[in-house]
Amino acid sequence: MIFIRILLFPFAVLYDAVTRFRNHLFNIGNKPSFVFDTNVVGVGNLSVGGTGKTPMVEYLIRLLSEKYSIATLSRGYGRSTKGFRIANEEDTPSSIGDEPFQIFNKFKKVHVTVGEERALAIPAILHEKRDTQVIILDDAFQHRYVKPNINILLTGYQKPFFNDYVLPAGTLREAREGVKRADVIVVTKCPSSLTIQEKNHINKKIDKYKSKDTSLFFSTISYDDPVPLHHNIALESNVILLSGIANNSTFATHMEEHHTVVHTFLFSDHHNYSQSDVKKVVKIYEKFKSNEQECSIITTEKDMVKLDVPEFRTLLRHIPLFYLPIKTQFLENGEVFDNTILNSIQTNR
Repeated sequence: MIFIRILLFPFAVLYDAVTRFRNHLFNIGNKPSFVFDTNVVGVGNLSVGGTGKTPMVEYLIRLLSEKYSIATLSRGYGRSTKGFRIANEEDTPSSIGDEPFQIFNKFKKVHVTVGEERALAIPAILHEKRDTQVIILDDAFQHRYVKPNINILLTGYQKPFFNDYVLPAGTLREAREGVKRADVIVVTKCPSSLTIQEKNHINKKIDKYKSKDTSLFFSTISYDDPVPLHHNIALESNVILLSGIANNSTFATHMEEHHTVVHTFLFSDHHNYSQSDVKKVVKIYEKFKSNEQECSIITTEKDMVKLDVPEFRTLLRHIPLFYLPIKTQFLENGEVFDNTILNSIQTNR
């Protein structure tokens, strides 16, 4: 791994120079950053995927939706459409992206939107959905044409930004110094048993890069009980895992701690499932079934929205398929985080 990083180092230096220069142009005002009267909450990271942005967006929706009319805006990674789009009942994971579709499925009162150009999409939201009071920008930390009222930066416990390197030698989209733009930093996916010593160590590492007034929090992933997709049945102790997320290992580790994993299908992030993929999963399930070994198939919530579509429903109709909902949970000072967000919005109003 170190040898590969050394080989990629010249390309990383070039990429770093380009992104630093781009950020410099924004910092000196040569490139414009638009500020909107409506509250804009940014959620993003420095690295490529896997820090828990969608659970954080859902956390913010739960926190804010009782008081405010919410819209979410993301690029809609991997979607088949282009331009600005407001999710409606005819949309699918293909037309707006799997993560926006997941949010659209769960939060019917939220205006779920996608658009590559956020600075153009926000006025469109305010024109089309005039009741919007708060816009949550998903994965927009590097989209500097919009300046959020509060910028939340996520970094994963297993691979924090201070141990990472700029692309392609590492997974950082920009230099570590970009952390200075964050108003709030959340170290995500921490073990629930995280010690004070570990927190202090991480705090000291992050202190080298963050602004003086930036708040730091630690969160973990909370797993709900698995939910059956089609039938009201019990989950078997033997399970087949089916996952296509940025960090499959976290999902797999959790399942291995609570069940006997008899087979795994692990795909890359945002994997688009084909008939062939689903048939392979069904074939493995039927193989265990024919050997009188009862088992269930369990997938992530993000993958579920791509599997629960008409083209796969016939294949999966009689299969015991479950999905595992997850939530962001703060290890401590959750109320402080909540009040930080709420006060920011109230002040801007």
